[in-house]
Amino acid sequence: MRAKAPGIAFGEAIRAARLRAGLSQEALAAEAGLHRTYVGGIERGERNPSLVNIVRLAAALNTTAAALIKDAGI
Repeated sequence: MRAKAPGIAFGEAIRAARLRAGLSQEALAAEAGLHRTYVGGIERGERNPSLVNIVRLAAALNTTAAALIKDAGI
């Protein structure tokens, strides 16, 4: 079986963390200072976030960038 592409795996990790936090895409985006459609694109693996934006998302989710990457298995 093939491993998931890193972008897909990371997006799934973001979505899982967002749902655990009880946030909508819009609420997460607002907390992280990003646009809602950008967050949706990350979750679908369509966007490749910069390190700065990964850190912003992690802070908005009360976790670390390292934890998100570990959860994604990448």
